[in-house]
Amino acid sequence: MSESQFLDLRDITIAYGAQKAVENVSLSVAQGQLLALLGPSGCGKTTLMRAIAGLLPLTQGSMTLAGRDLTRVPANRREIGLVFQSYALFPHLSVFDNVAFGLKLRHLDKTEIEERSKVAIAMVGLTGFEHRLPRELSGGQQQRVALARSIVVRPRLLLLDEPLSNLDARLRLDMRSQLHRLHHDLGITMIYVTHDQAEALALADRIVVMRSGKIIQTGTPEDLYERPQTGFVARFMGFENVLRVTSSGLVSDEGSLPFATQSLQNIHALAWRPHHVQLGQGPFKGRILGASYQGDSIEYLLDTPAGHLKVQSPAASPRYQPAQEIAFDLPLTHAISLRED
Repeated sequence: MSESQFLDLRDITIAYGAQKAVENVSLSVAQGQLLALLGPSGCGKTTLMRAIAGLLPLTQGSMTLAGRDLTRVPANRREIGLVFQSYALFPHLSVFDNVAFGLKLRHLDKTEIEERSKVAIAMVGLTGFEHRLPRELSGGQQQRVALARSIVVRPRLLLLDEPLSNLDARLRLDMRSQLHRLHHDLGITMIYVTHDQAEALALADRIVVMRSGKIIQTGTPEDLYERPQTGFVARFMGFENVLRVTSSGLVSDEGSLPFATQSLQNIHALAWRPHHVQLGQGPFKGRILGASYQGDSIEYLLDTPAGHLKVQSPAASPRYQPAQEIAFDLPLTHAISLRED
């Protein structure tokens, strides 16, 4: 078994009757890697994660973990930890008893249970909270209890199903840092399910983008951020202005923009990030529909012959008002070339 095949999924299909939630997915995860499954709701990422955990049967395919065939192994014998979006804590048990629950099920020695539980609680920064009940904790603290409960049993693989989605923005940043530190300290292999590209970029060693039950693109955070291959991935990675290339120019579902496309042979579409669209100069004309203050920048919605474009300018730049007509440019030097979805 090579390092790249610590977890190995081969031709995985998961169907509900005639409906395929996941179709022909093959994927390898290296030992110690944090892999993010990224995609919109309904793309199959949580279904795939639950199948890895043993909570859903495979319609087709196989999976191995550290060379061991897991395809028909029950969930409680897979050595896999799972952190749910909803925390799933026992409301009548203290923090300590929630964390120790899995060890008690394994009938470990009382001293070992106490030592390992205290270490896990300390790792998530909850020393001193051992006797509190879940209702006496904040959302972020409850999520840390769920993490401690998963790592205390020393799983070979840890699965996290959108664990930060119920937290406010500040807590998400705090918990993101906690997860990053835990991954570094434990060296455990993790699969992190999310629809938030910022989370995936900040945490993952490798990102898998899914759509309609299939893998669309896989790569490092830098690969996906700098070199998305399709319009779907580009939009997920912040290239909000995606226009198809035709012989007559750049086209969207809302209109078209004359553009010299002779040098763009075999390119299906071009994409620009909002801050790469130039305002105030250029060969094109648009009308400001709205402006949004972002602190260090102003985000504009620009109405153009090719439809609406999002544009971002530094806050110190000249301000433009709604209904104002403005020149703009789409520099090819900042465009990403895309193939068809």
